[in-house]
Amino acid sequence: MYITAVAGTSTRERIIEAAAKLLSEGGRDAVSTRAVCTAAGVQAPAIYRLFGDMQGLLDATGNFGLATYLADKTALEETDDPVEDLRAGWDLHVGFGLAQPWFYALIFGEARPGHEPTAARQAAEILAHLVRRIAQAGRLTVTEERAAQLIHSTGKGVTLTLIAMPPHDRDLSLSTMARESVLATVTSDATTAAPHTGLINAAVSLHATLDDATVLTEAERALLGEWLGRITRAGRTDRR
Repeated sequence: MYITAVAGTSTRERIIEAAAKLLSEGGRDAVSTRAVCTAAGVQAPAIYRLFGDMQGLLDATGNFGLATYLADKTALEETDDPVEDLRAGWDLHVGFGLAQPWFYALIFGEARPGHEPTAARQAAEILAHLVRRIAQAGRLTVTEERAAQLIHSTGKGVTLTLIAMPPHDRDLSLSTMARESVLATVTSDATTAAPHTGLINAAVSLHATLDDATVLTEAERALLGEWLGRITRAGRTDRR
């Protein structure tokens, strides 16, 4: 799927493409300094000069592998139903993991405290945008941060679980069940929400659009944001 070298590409690009090809064909263990140097036609010092160390190269390789996924995700057309758009984003995320398991595991399966790969951060920003649209529509029942964390952690866990299964044993309904369970937890139908839930939804929705309230001063927006956050947190406690 990935080519080792392309005429006219830089040394950096050639090394990344070589590492990506090795990863897609042989997994994480196949991406050794010697193998990458042989495939890219460079000496080891070039890797350390351009990437700092092998971990830096692996991060760049993960970014390269996720580029197509991120392009597909940003290319998704937004509809009038932000919850349905989130469903589509979830399915695309899981689909990428199953299609490119080594790249997925490299980015999402090797957590390091205090470090977030660039591609993972970009994916998180797209998720945050999807969640904010739900909040602005008045259909989010928890804070944006809590919703994004739950969606991300559950989606990642389901994808890694499916990746670990033999292909013939994979039951994709697991992803559907997890997706709908999470959506039922963090969203509601604004037209049928109970009065208490409607208050929480309204607070979350207003909080998501505070930056547009330019008639207020920055201090006033901060104070209003604090009040809205208190309403949201109190509502979440009451439902326990």
